[in-house]
Amino acid sequence: MESLIQRRKICIVTGTRADWGLLSPVARALSERSDVELQIVATNMHLDPRYGMTVDEITGDGFAVDECVAMTADDDSHFAVARSAARCLDGMAAAFDRLRPDLLLILGDRYEMLAVATAATIMRIPIAHIAGGEISEGAIDDNIRHAITKLSSLHLTATEPYRRRVIAMGEDPSRVINAGAIGVYGIEATATASRKELEEFTGLDFSREVLLVTLHPATLDDTPVGERTDALLSALDAFPAIQLLITYPNNDPAGRVIIEKINDYASRNPDRVSVVPSLGHRRYLSALKYVSAVVGNSSSGIVEVPSFHIPTVDIGIRQRGRIASRSVVHSEADASSIERAVAFALSAEGKELARNAQNPYSKSDTLSLIVEAVATTPLESLRTKRFYDSPLSFG
Repeated sequence: MESLIQRRKICIVTGTRADWGLLSPVARALSERSDVELQIVATNMHLDPRYGMTVDEITGDGFAVDECVAMTADDDSHFAVARSAARCLDGMAAAFDRLRPDLLLILGDRYEMLAVATAATIMRIPIAHIAGGEISEGAIDDNIRHAITKLSSLHLTATEPYRRRVIAMGEDPSRVINAGAIGVYGIEATATASRKELEEFTGLDFSREVLLVTLHPATLDDTPVGERTDALLSALDAFPAIQLLITYPNNDPAGRVIIEKINDYASRNPDRVSVVPSLGHRRYLSALKYVSAVVGNSSSGIVEVPSFHIPTVDIGIRQRGRIASRSVVHSEADASSIERAVAFALSAEGKELARNAQNPYSKSDTLSLIVEAVATTPLESLRTKRFYDSPLSFG
């Protein structure tokens, strides 16, 4: 039995601006508990100046970063990214050896998190995983997410169908909690930036229509990412009166192709296009209060954006399979399909649909469910995993 006076060392590992924005309220709540010693490890994009050196966002939020694990790839080829994951695993092993956490808390489905979970599993550190059970058929993230589920002992899913899917994978139902999406909770918990601040940061006029655009590589798409980017930009040319706020993709394989193309597009359209490597969590959520729609293939367009009652145009296969609100307009990845989807999203019908849509990822007690689970679930019950055979598995 755990000592009543020993503080539980909970280690959060974060690799991108996006996952830190989601995890920061959890980190804050854990840091305020007398029974928890919070540890934070930053890796991947947080330590890459090309993507805004967003480790500064963590310290800017008032947290100490206990370890930094560099893993930047030499380029964005599949070979280089795989090698960077190996560097991450090696660095995480050293970090965990120094920090000796009792429990690891990670979110999502990126390749660096698989390296993190692998190191923790070998070192017998129990893992709590946020956002398991989801489907995103167009990316290797789908396989990685399910692999992390099988390495984890405590699961915080975003919807009840996702909870049932994790249980179907052989996980103990008592250790699988439908907590809702932490990103949706963060909307209310985050202080927003003013329109003036956003205009000064982006150079855009938010009294006019603006589209927020983010395109990531769909890593299981057989069509080259450059062609997909060209198709999107060609479709956006059909709306010359609308301003575009474009953010960088994650550093997935071929991500730099997207960066080169959007920067070139912005240089040719300086009066209506602003490209920023990272808005940061606060400015991103603030921008959603002022833009007319979100366009691209980010999971945020599916999970968080519906709570702002604006349309999302979800392009291509990257997010295919996720539960989605009626405010999400799914589009094929060719230029004509994207143009039609954007036109619908900006129409009176599309806007009315978004205004009345419900967000299936919303739950009022998300933060407390997550924090209570990771802070109080007995560690002994998490250190040994057994495959749970659901009664439904045997006919």
